[in-house]
Amino acid sequence: MTTDVKYNELAKELLEQLPKGAFLTVKDQDRLNTMIIGWGNISFIWQKPIFLVMVRYSRHTYQLLENAKEFTVSIPINKDLRKAIAFCGTKSGRDYDKFKECNLTAEPGKVVDTPIIGECDLHYECRVVYQQAMEPALISEDIRKKMYAEGDYHVMYFGEIVACYKKE
Repeated sequence: MTTDVKYNELAKELLEQLPKGAFLTVKDQDRLNTMIIGWGNISFIWQKPIFLVMVRYSRHTYQLLENAKEFTVSIPINKDLRKAIAFCGTKSGRDYDKFKECNLTAEPGKVVDTPIIGECDLHYECRVVYQQAMEPALISEDIRKKMYAEGDYHVMYFGEIVACYKKE
């Protein structure tokens, strides 16, 4: 893992911002998209630092991630990106170039081919090491009713954190 700072030292900033929105970016050949996540998990599994993200089957990002098997998570800390978060969280990459619409800069990652969001401060670059479709019957009834009333479940992607850094 390549780090400028240890990923666990940045967990506090990640956890404070994640419920407000972070950018999950995926590049599949020449197709690039970013979406907003408000859920995620950083853990240590299989002797690797892991960033767990969840993507619904219905999302444009789903097929990109299925092909690319890598992603970046960019977290805005010092810059107000609420308008971009709102746009990227409600509009589909099938219909919009979110980078153009929101004036976001796709900067090259340090390790993976998927870019980071240049306007963000904190970045995680990840390679998928495992994925798991949710098993609806195993989800508690209250969560299933509240979060999956439409039956649009997530696939969980376990990404090994191969780079983690904060831009100053």
